[in-house]
Amino acid sequence: MTPRLWLAVEAPEEALTAQPRAIASRLEVVLEFIATVVVVSASGALSPGPLTAATAALGAKRGWKTGLLAALGHAMVELPLVVLIGLGLFVVLESATASSALALVGGCFLLFFGLLTLRDALKPGLSSKAGAGSLYESPVLVGLALSALNPFFIVWWLGVGSPLISEALRLWGLQGVALMYISHVWLDFAWLPVVAYLASLGRLNVRLLRGLLLALALAVIFFGLSFLREGIASLQLQS
Repeated sequence: MTPRLWLAVEAPEEALTAQPRAIASRLEVVLEFIATVVVVSASGALSPGPLTAATAALGAKRGWKTGLLAALGHAMVELPLVVLIGLGLFVVLESATASSALALVGGCFLLFFGLLTLRDALKPGLSSKAGAGSLYESPVLVGLALSALNPFFIVWWLGVGSPLISEALRLWGLQGVALMYISHVWLDFAWLPVVAYLASLGRLNVRLLRGLLLALALAVIFFGLSFLREGIASLQLQS
């Protein structure tokens, strides 16, 4: 076979094998990016914090579905935040004053929630049956408030999450940001219902429920005091 005929025969074969290799390469990049997002996100989503403690307190009284609703409230704050960071517009919360204000307001909310949970735990007529709950016990409201008023959550996205958003934009534009967020947010919708379900097991015994609520109330109060301390310390450094 002459060289020209050889090239004419081989060229189509190379073209046929090049396309699957390119697809496999792109798929590898996507899977590697998703794995990175999941591992990095787990450091924040699975860490014990005020939202985890509050979700457990609600779950102990109202069951595992409160975890889904708390995750929904959390996402209502988180998704706009991710979009704003991606657009480069979310610069106001980088200021120390805004961070201090969030810490103080968030600390007050946590103290309020913790004290009400403590009141429920010490109430003589504590019931092991799940109730509808009052406004402060709305899982969506709790998830929303403990995200919007948590300066550490904001800082995590500005510091740890921003590189993920930038990389997603560089690789795939806004579609990449959507992929990044889906790869991240499913952890919240998986983890918080598990937390609420495990806490709800305490409803099988009133004494166990009372002890669980006491422990969770103290944990939430601790986080509230920590927020207030951080906010006050930050204001003192600015003065």
